[in-house]
Amino acid sequence: MEKMPPDRVVKLLKDHGVTVTVEEAQLIIDFLWSLSLLASKVDALSMLQKPVLNFEETCRYLTISPSHLYKLTSQKQIPHFCPQGKKLYFKREEIDEWLLRNRQATTDDIDKFSTDYIMRKRRGC
Repeated sequence: MEKMPPDRVVKLLKDHGVTVTVEEAQLIIDFLWSLSLLASKVDALSMLQKPVLNFEETCRYLTISPSHLYKLTSQKQIPHFCPQGKKLYFKREEIDEWLLRNRQATTDDIDKFSTDYIMRKRRGC
């Protein structure tokens, strides 16, 4: 959402019989912007409470485009449900597991693994 310039808000309100200064209009804009940000955060939090997400919610949750999500579902690369053959649904828990697959080992992990491997080989295990 794009912020409206204060002078436009002054004119808009004046057309409706309300007189405000440019500074007051800026305060109104800032207040409405804050409300908009809060509303989007509430939406995001409510999505985290839902066990099943619809297609649009899943796109927002994964921050990917709808076309990319369609590609993942058509190639059966992401777990999903299609109960009546049209709408797609996703179990949030399965999406989280899907996101966490293919973990990349850190250099510390690799060092520990190699040290453990060398120690086992020296003992003849």
